[in-house]
Amino acid sequence: MTASIEMPRVQECVVSSCAYNQTNDCHAFAITIGSSDHAHCHTFVELPVRGGTETVLAQVGACQRADCQHNANLECHAPNIRVGPDNDRADCMTYQSR
Repeated sequence: MTASIEMPRVQECVVSSCAYNQTNDCHAFAITIGSSDHAHCHTFVELPVRGGTETVLAQVGACQRADCQHNANLECHAPNIRVGPDNDRADCMTYQSR
């Protein structure tokens, strides 16, 4: 039997060029954060069409930044996150190094 946990929500995404962004809300079902050098949103995609589900607000499905203070066993435990431009087009602005 598996247990379901509540994943942190993407409270805000100000990366308007992402196909999942609609009025500063992310409408992907879940996003993945992390890369070897910074907290990049791996779900970011720049396309001329909008994607996702209008009634869904994204959750953090996985976080590959084990050095983040909100990360435990590669799962995000922040109450929510914000995504915005930093090192590249879309990064987790909630990331905080341990």
